[in-house]
Amino acid sequence: MEKLTKQYTMTTKLIQRHLFKGTQEFEIVDEQVNIRIKVPFKREERLSVMLTVLNPEPVISESFLSFTSRVNSEPLVSLYLGKPNTKEFNAFVATMKQKALDEYNVFAGLKPSGNTAALGGNVFDEPTEFDQNNAAKKTRVIEALRVEESIQLLEQNLDPEGITSLVACLNALKDDPKNEARLVDVMNAFHELGSLQGAVLTYAPYVGLMMADDPFNF
Repeated sequence: MEKLTKQYTMTTKLIQRHLFKGTQEFEIVDEQVNIRIKVPFKREERLSVMLTVLNPEPVISESFLSFTSRVNSEPLVSLYLGKPNTKEFNAFVATMKQKALDEYNVFAGLKPSGNTAALGGNVFDEPTEFDQNNAAKKTRVIEALRVEESIQLLEQNLDPEGITSLVACLNALKDDPKNEARLVDVMNAFHELGSLQGAVLTYAPYVGLMMADDPFNF
C-alpha cells in the first residue's frame, strides 16, 4: 500500500529546480493543474490551468516540454526537460497527457480513454477520435451561466481596457447562447487579443472550451 501511494504522488506532483530561474511546482488536482513559480528576488506566482483546455500531446522546444492550448497552440504549462530526474518527469508527463484527454472527453460527452497504454503513447492514435469529436460538436450547448462566470473571472483578474471587445461579445453570447454568430464574434475578439490570449484561457477556461472546435461547424 505504501508503494502505491508513493507512485501516485510522484505522477500527480512535480517539483523542478533551476540554479538561476528558481523553482516551479506542478500539482494535478481534480480537473486542473496548479502551478507555483518561485524566482529569486521576485514575488511568488500562482496560477491554475484547466486540463480541458490543454492539447494532450505536448511539444518539445529547446529545453522545455510544453502543453499547449487547444485554441491557439500557445504554451500554457511548460516543464524543464527531464527535471528533477527522468523517472519522475516521465511519470508526471504521462499523467498530464492522460488527464488532459480524459477531462476533455468528459466535457465533450465522450467516455474517458482509461489509463492503459495511452499513458506512454501518442494519444492522438485513437482511431475514431475525429469522428467522435465531430459528433460532439453537433450536440454542444453553450451554457449562459458559465459564460457569465467567465465574464466575472476576466473582469476580476485582467485589466478591463484590454478585454473590452471580448467581454462585450461574451455578454452578447450570454444573452443569446444559441446564436452561432455570437460565438463567431467571441472567437474573432479572442484572436485580436494577441499576448492576452494565454491569460484569458488561464482565468476563464470555458472561453477556450467553447472555441476548441471550429465554430463555423458548431
